[in-house]
Amino acid sequence: MEQYETAPLLLLVVDGANVVGSVPDGWWHDRHGAAERLRDSLVAIADRGLPEHPGPLEVVLVVEGAARGVTGLPEVRVVPADGSGDDRIVELVREARAEDPARACLVVTADRALRARVAELGADVTGPRSVRSQ
Repeated sequence: MEQYETAPLLLLVVDGANVVGSVPDGWWHDRHGAAERLRDSLVAIADRGLPEHPGPLEVVLVVEGAARGVTGLPEVRVVPADGSGDDRIVELVREARAEDPARACLVVTADRALRARVAELGADVTGPRSVRSQ
């Protein structure tokens, strides 16, 4: 019987601070709670995917500052950034691409500098609306 290797799931890395900050809904009063709400909204995306990227997806939410205490869920891994969230996102993409150069990575952010950094590593980029509108 032949064995077929399955391609790894698309890695969706979400810039938590950038996505939370993209909507002026009072998130600054409760940064931790806003990050938890974002994490919870990503559960459905992990399963069904995004319009141009069908699920399931491996979803990683990068949090920093007051949101660092947010815990992960089985469907959404939460990675706290000890320093810069942008640097941690770049590390995650670099690690994924080093492990499997063909692995597809999609980073969710509106940060232009971060977009350029991860694109240099071969990741695709989409804006916060792609996960906010789901």
